[in-house]
Amino acid sequence: MKRLFQTISFGLLLCVVCCNNDDITVEEDAITDPITYNILALGDSYTIGESVCNTCRFPEQLKDSLISKFSEEDTFNLKVIAQTGWTTTNLINAIENESLTNDYDLVTLLIGVNNQYQGKPFSLYETEFPILVSKAIQLAKNDKANVIVVSIPDYAFTPFGQNSGNPETTSSEIDMYNEFAENYCNQENITFVNITDITRQGLINTDLVASDGLHPSKLAYTKFVERLLPVAEIKIE
Repeated sequence: MKRLFQTISFGLLLCVVCCNNDDITVEEDAITDPITYNILALGDSYTIGESVCNTCRFPEQLKDSLISKFSEEDTFNLKVIAQTGWTTTNLINAIENESLTNDYDLVTLLIGVNNQYQGKPFSLYETEFPILVSKAIQLAKNDKANVIVVSIPDYAFTPFGQNSGNPETTSSEIDMYNEFAENYCNQENITFVNITDITRQGLINTDLVASDGLHPSKLAYTKFVERLLPVAEIKIE
């Protein structure tokens, strides 16, 4: 939207100049100021990038991909509020304890796997997921168009998941969480991006699993970003 406003402003200025003096030309680059974009990523281990390098996690890869799409003079700032093991309750508390401004151009939200893994009542997710979406919208300039909700990966398709509980039950419960989140987002006209199917290739393509045998690898996060980037680019423009 910032870039669109500048383009419209340039068009109006060009019209005024041309109408008053045909000999004067205006270069667009001369009036296009650098823009600073602020991105906020909310979540758990899948957002913080457990067992991969800091630049390998999907928010960092998304930021780097956006940088390559925009002017070299533009700046992208990324803030991550996430920690391994966090449930929806933990994330709500963490956001409350942060001094956050409501001026983020893009906010991503990926949360819920630890509610499932820790055996929390599903009703807790039904209550707290909408709270987190509302907080994400508030932080995203009170504009739901600036928010992306990402589906929960399926850890059943990892060595850890195969040896922890019943993999079929795990997948079924993650489907339940994702179905609720997607339905809620559809009802509220909020963007929902599904990446779960990527993680369900983890047993066939072991390169999608990090060295800990549980979390997504850098390659998996790259595949997440392939789906997120086109959406994020449109939202930021």
